[in-house]
Amino acid sequence: MSPDLDVLGTQSAPALWIVIATGVAALAAVVPRSIWRLSRNAITIAHEGGHGLIALVTGRRLQSIRLHSDTSGLTVSRGRPTGLGMILTAAAGYTAAPLLGLGGAALLSSHRITLLLWLATALLLAMLLMVRNAYGIFTVLLTGAAFLLVSWLTGPDVQSVFAYTVVWFLLLGGVRPAFELQAKRRHGDAGDSDADQLGRLTHVPPTLWLLFFHAVSICALIGGGRWLLAV
Repeated sequence: MSPDLDVLGTQSAPALWIVIATGVAALAAVVPRSIWRLSRNAITIAHEGGHGLIALVTGRRLQSIRLHSDTSGLTVSRGRPTGLGMILTAAAGYTAAPLLGLGGAALLSSHRITLLLWLATALLLAMLLMVRNAYGIFTVLLTGAAFLLVSWLTGPDVQSVFAYTVVWFLLLGGVRPAFELQAKRRHGDAGDSDADQLGRLTHVPPTLWLLFFHAVSICALIGGGRWLLAV
C-alpha cells in the first residue's frame, strides 16, 4: 500500500474506544515487570535522545550515545562542565519521554498522525548517527524501522492505532523511571544519577530534582491523556 505523503495534512481521529484500547495496551507494556524489562528500552532511547538533543540546542558538542541491554544508557557531550547548558542537558533525560508524549498528544489532538510518525522517524534516524555501540545501533535501528514501515506500508487505521499506542506508552512509561530512581536512591544504588549531577550543578538537593521529574511526568500524563481522550 502506498503511503499518505500529505505529511502536513490532517487525518481522521479514531473512535474513543480505540483510543482507550491503545492506552490499555500501552499500560500493559509498562506495568508488568517482565514486559517492562524489554519495553523500557524505548524509554531509554527517549531519555538519551533528550540528553543529546538539548546538548546540541544549548551549544554543547555531542560526542556519543550508548544504549545498553540492561536499559541503561550514556550520553557524552563536551562543553562547559557547569552553567545553564549543562543543567538543561542533565535535566533533559527523565523529562524527555513525558514531554515527547505530551508533544505527540498535541499533534494527535490536532489530527496530525502522519506528521507525528514522520517526525519520530526523522528523530530516530538522526539519533542513530550518534550511537556508538552495537546494541544501541540495533535498538534504534529496529525502532526506527518500525516507524518507517508503519508510515510507508500501512493504511490510516493502522497508523492511527500505532501512533496512539506509542504516545500513550511515552506518557505512561515516562512516569515509571522517576519512581525507579527514587527506589534506587533510597537503597543507595542510584550511583551518579541525573538527580545527583543536577544537585551538584545547582546546589539544589537531588530530592527536589527527583520531585521535579515526578511533577513533569505526572503533569504530562494528565495533560496528554486529556488531549488523547478528547476525540
